[in-house]
Amino acid sequence: MRGQIGQLMQQAQQMQEKMKRAQEEIAQLEVTGSAGGGMVNVTMRGNHEVSRVAIDRALFADDPEMAEDLVAAAINDAVNKVAEASKDMMSGATAGMNLPAGMKFPF
Repeated sequence: MRGQIGQLMQQAQQMQEKMKRAQEEIAQLEVTGSAGGGMVNVTMRGNHEVSRVAIDRALFADDPEMAEDLVAAAINDAVNKVAEASKDMMSGATAGMNLPAGMKFPF
């Protein structure tokens, strides 16, 4: 029993280190959300900070309300990409940890 607890504690420490590295990688991550067939592109970092917005100028002249909708859609696309990448990176950090039966992560 004591060996199992020690092993579990060691696994938890390794997982914590992996999660910290994954969080650092996520913070460095940069994704581009797109809408309107590329008429609007939003570049976002892993911490959800928008670093760049590119909008086809003709879109404003043709239909300003559609431009607003496409900006929102591109932001949502970028947020979803960040969430998916974060999920993938964090699941990699917890992979291989042998939790006792019935115990799931996060606790």
